[in-house]
Amino acid sequence: MKILVPNTIELDLTDLASSGDEIVVYEVDKAIAGEHRDAEVLVVWRNTSDNLSDAARAMPGLRLVQTLAAGPDSVLAAGFADTVAITSGRSLHDGPVAEHALALTLAAVRRLDVLMEFQKSSTWNQPYNAEQSNPATEQLYTLDGAKVTIWGFGSIAGRLAPLLAALGAEVTGVASSKGERYGFPVVAADGFPEVLRSTDVLISILPATPETTDALNDEVLRQLPASAVFVNVGRGATVDEGALLAALREGRLRAAALDVTKIEPLPADSELWSAPNLIITPHVAGNRPKGSAKLVLANISALKEGKPLTNQVAG
Repeated sequence: MKILVPNTIELDLTDLASSGDEIVVYEVDKAIAGEHRDAEVLVVWRNTSDNLSDAARAMPGLRLVQTLAAGPDSVLAAGFADTVAITSGRSLHDGPVAEHALALTLAAVRRLDVLMEFQKSSTWNQPYNAEQSNPATEQLYTLDGAKVTIWGFGSIAGRLAPLLAALGAEVTGVASSKGERYGFPVVAADGFPEVLRSTDVLISILPATPETTDALNDEVLRQLPASAVFVNVGRGATVDEGALLAALREGRLRAAALDVTKIEPLPADSELWSAPNLIITPHVAGNRPKGSAKLVLANISALKEGKPLTNQVAG
């Protein structure tokens, strides 16, 4: 079996090579070389959309596309045939994304962005000191006792929620069905508005799908308290950036932190750069898929044996 692996990550697939499979490294920003278009497996990581579209058109023998990204949206949009199994990198980014989500949440709640600006001007911010110790406003500056809502309660949330709870936060999840996951209460769409009205921190880990496009819109933002904080470590497509800008500018949202945006890299002329009370990081929450080789090996073995694939999302 010929397996194409991207030049953007090192994968130890020696077990496959020793069993007679052919491992070929390809460049993710160029068309697949003609002599390798007969491959049966394509591993994807940081590929350009042109590369993926070309592979979808020119590789008729493909049986499996394994993306190492948690969200398979770019692969699903490339146009692969329905006969090609597509599997995601779900769980590979759980630790890094949960860690970054916690960092952004703490930065926004504790307003480290404000403190950094005062540091640059060599100013000791006494008003901040007073506000975060004032009984009337001190709760805004801590996760202890805060009501945190995680929107998109999958495996990343399973890693993040206990970290928040350890700091004293009351965590509620939002998912397609209500119940309990990872030991935390989860509401469905019908219970979301009620939860929003008492949310102190809303963290989005939503994937990009037709149903989640601009999910954070003006209606949702107006249901949040003006003292709330919004954090997005999911996908930029899920946020109506105009509505978010308006909420920040009008003081209807205390602060926000984005690791993802609709257009990436974020253009220099984007209004988001100068938005008040907004922290931006350049899509760095994940980018370190842990256990990639193990997942690739497991799915190739399952493919050969006709067994169910891990994280299959199409095909």
